[in-house]
Amino acid sequence: MRGLRRVGGVLRVRGSAREARGSAWEARGSAREGGGSARKARGFRVSRLGVLAAVGAVLVGTVLAGASLGLFAPGGPEAPPGGVRAGGAGVPEGLAGPAARAAAGVEAGAGASARDLAALIADREAWLRGHPDDHLSWAVLGTAYAERGARAGAPAAYPAAERALRRSLEARPAAEGNTAAVLGMGELALARGDFAAVRRWAEEARRRQPGAWRAEALLVDAHRGLGDDAAAGKALERLRKLRPTGAAALARVVELYRDRGWREDAAAVAHDAVARARTPAERAAALRRLGDLAWERGYAREALGRYEAALRAVPGDAPALAGRARALAALDRAEEALAVYAAAWKARPLPEYALEAGDLYAALERPAKARERYGAAAVAAERAAAHGVNQALAVGRYEAGHGDPGRAVEVLRAEWRRGHRSADTADALGWALLRAGEAREALPYVRAATERGVRSALFAYHRGEVERALGREGAARRHLEEALRINPHFSPLYAPAARRSLAELGEPSAGPPEG
Repeated sequence: MRGLRRVGGVLRVRGSAREARGSAWEARGSAREGGGSARKARGFRVSRLGVLAAVGAVLVGTVLAGASLGLFAPGGPEAPPGGVRAGGAGVPEGLAGPAARAAAGVEAGAGASARDLAALIADREAWLRGHPDDHLSWAVLGTAYAERGARAGAPAAYPAAERALRRSLEARPAAEGNTAAVLGMGELALARGDFAAVRRWAEEARRRQPGAWRAEALLVDAHRGLGDDAAAGKALERLRKLRPTGAAALARVVELYRDRGWREDAAAVAHDAVARARTPAERAAALRRLGDLAWERGYAREALGRYEAALRAVPGDAPALAGRARALAALDRAEEALAVYAAAWKARPLPEYALEAGDLYAALERPAKARERYGAAAVAAERAAAHGVNQALAVGRYEAGHGDPGRAVEVLRAEWRRGHRSADTADALGWALLRAGEAREALPYVRAATERGVRSALFAYHRGEVERALGREGAARRHLEEALRINPHFSPLYAPAARRSLAELGEPSAGPPEG
């Protein structure tokens, strides 16, 4: 691959949102196994892995598949009355009720409820009106703002989060022990999808406070986003030593195992996370992961049950709503699916939710509705980028499927050059190159996406179409068949397209194998 060098900066979307045109894009489809009885996961092994990028928060990941940060209020070595401590200090004096529960969640590595998070924000805002030089409370407030923005899909909260965190660093610099603000800046960078910045802040926190488990959790996410497999594995090993059964560690174990294709191990750890969950938010997140594992393997009915269980734990949970919509669509319950997509969008207006709903409308031959959803996705990505959120994947996929494939190539090449070399980025860039008529140049990227361990129906489909465009019929047939084996319902548009492509290829010839 050429022109691969790292550059700085965060993608900003240029121009107004276009109306969608051309063939549609399906946001996700990586295949994982979620069925079977839970068994003990084998010891951590280092091998190549794929990675989810934070889509939309991603992303964001969600950055971990749409989850919130879960690390919203890291503390420092000491706290004033009403401040938040870390490192075994428990809940300090001055906090009570929901704010105290939120602080206790920080200590345990658990996500707080939305109500408790709001109470903590109100408590720190009131405290800071009378104590404007309290660096620790500014750090708590900034990271809480970032968490609230990530949960709500409201990137307009991020500038306020950054101002609060920088105010904390002005009151006490990192060199003087303000690890709380350093970690908060890392979590804000994660919410924005800037993985290089996440790594920088997390490494600084680790230097300042050795043994800080939150720094190791951030390093896992950063290295996954950058495609650094070995470093992600090492960071996870350190995290597991510090927090062997914590929710943050278990979530990342599941993600890395599924990236490596260790399906049963990922499911076993996810089952363990459900059993160990101490809060409704933890339980919902673990159940969502089980739903994702089942969905990505093609078990739509099992996935539906998992997502509905997650929604019983946390009603209105946006990632669980989106997962439920996917499963309903796969079960031929399209009208229900569209209603649930609308609920997910209302709860958290992420571009991928609108894109997926648009694809379903397009599959139902309702082009006006599809265009409206694609346009909403473009506008959401543009607004997020205006607040510093990296929207390269969302913009690249939108442009490749519904806008200007050349623009998609430009955006995704820039993402690759800045060091964001996850399997998702490789796949999206390869697909954009194919859509732009550069099938030969696309091949190394789709190969990189499919050969890193992750089993993804969407990745296999994209590789099959690239190979078909290059006349590699045998390889194309294998990968198109693989996509449908992994998940026969991976996209309401592209699963049928894979079947049509296979029909056009016909039966394999009796000639010699391809070289």
